[in-house]
Amino acid sequence: MMFQALLVSKDDAAADILTQVLAGFDVAVVCCGYEDAARQFCEQKPDTVIVDFDEARDAAGVLQSVCQSSNGKRVVAVVLLSDKAKVREVIGQGANFVLYKPISDKSAETSLRAAISLVRRERRRSLRVAVQVPVQLQAEGGPAVEAILLDLSEDGMDILAAQPLSPPAPIRVSFTLPDGKTEINVQGKVAWANPNGQAGVQLVELPEDVRRTLRTWVAANAPELPPQDPDPEMPCKLTDLSSGGCYVETESPFPEGSGITLGLKVEELQTEAVGKVRVMHPGFGMGIEFASGTAERYDAVARFIEFLTSRPGASPQLVISPRALTAAENYDVPTADNIEAPEDALLQLLQRHESLSQEEFLQELRQQRGSEPVASE
Repeated sequence: MMFQALLVSKDDAAADILTQVLAGFDVAVVCCGYEDAARQFCEQKPDTVIVDFDEARDAAGVLQSVCQSSNGKRVVAVVLLSDKAKVREVIGQGANFVLYKPISDKSAETSLRAAISLVRRERRRSLRVAVQVPVQLQAEGGPAVEAILLDLSEDGMDILAAQPLSPPAPIRVSFTLPDGKTEINVQGKVAWANPNGQAGVQLVELPEDVRRTLRTWVAANAPELPPQDPDPEMPCKLTDLSSGGCYVETESPFPEGSGITLGLKVEELQTEAVGKVRVMHPGFGMGIEFASGTAERYDAVARFIEFLTSRPGASPQLVISPRALTAAENYDVPTADNIEAPEDALLQLLQRHESLSQEEFLQELRQQRGSEPVASE
């Protein structure tokens, strides 16, 4: 199955390079100018939009139009940028990835690797299977509400409730899959709702076994399923690690706000952490905040750090894979109510990155280390 990209640029040389590189990722490209971008976006319904910011005002308008016209579909937005000083500005306008000009075959392939991995992931996540089974909804402290499930994806559903719901209310969702055996009881959040009782519910804080169950069921029942290609290998180096987050050097960083999974291994000890990208430095690296929804997750990372500290010179192995363009996990700082968390200078730096340039961020990161940084290959 081919994916679709819309390239908005007047740079023929860059367009030729990007078209060839994207073809290698099984992505078909439609090129157009700024004035025709809105129409082409509506007609093509692309998975990703690449906008050249050589003409900044026109490009900003295109990016805004894309963000407003996606109709709930998560479209990966890539910006071509000549002025590196504008990177925070374009990310603030909705860019997920930034590719610096002038573009070469190598830089384009390296920078787009993570983007295409997310495109594939988003296509699979967006698959919805029509199904009608009873659902019970339970708001905190409120009465149970009966509803009918209309369609289901691995992290969301459309429902028709007996009474209107109010976004963004948290609710408990309980239903049984059509096989009559598999019961699902998870936390949800009302994403949107109509006065007639129809609503969209996002499933949040899903346990991994439930996520796998839903993913398997959707894959088995979806009428059309994108290929389950393995995520491309992304060379990366873990340079900084705390219980609350980490910094990873890679030429293919994921966008800010995206959800990812990190596999960490050193000698016989291995653990998995779920994270959200807090800061992305195009072509260089990314800072990741770990989800702190449970004490078990927090303790697993803490044990890994303790083990790593006891093995001077050990180099942990790191594997990163995307979960979603927009993270849906709990990223609140751990509180004394559930976790005894010491002051975390790295996490604090990640959370205030917007006030710092890339150079200022990296300088403060180096100052924090105080000793040899954690390093991985």
